[in-house]
Amino acid sequence: QVRLVESGGGLVQAGGSLRLSCAYSGATGSIKAIGWYRQAPGKQRKLVASLSSGRPTYADSVKGRFTVSTDNAKNTMYLQMNTLKPEDTAVYYCYAARAAGSIEYRYWGQGTQVTVSS
Repeated sequence: QVRLVESGGGLVQAGGSLRLSCAYSGATGSIKAIGWYRQAPGKQRKLVASLSSGRPTYADSVKGRFTVSTDNAKNTMYLQMNTLKPEDTAVYYCYAARAAGSIEYRYWGQGTQVTVSS
């Protein structure tokens, strides 16, 4: 099991910045990928950024503006969001993927609201 607890959402004006944090605990030694999804009202949850084997991947809509990172000493992942746009408004969820043999398990944070005003 992996437990994830998010923090850092809020209200920000367009052009501003926010940093989301996600602290993870439990079976962290078997985590093979981490990252962030977001879900806007009435829309499907979509991948924003992920980090696997040290390689980041970003959705086209956030490239150059968002940065995913980890602090292994603190077992915490971050999503630094710069130059925010109203279309970035969503609930953001962190996740961790853990492998057990051939089976992948995915764990989720509780979600944190990010609202960008125009």
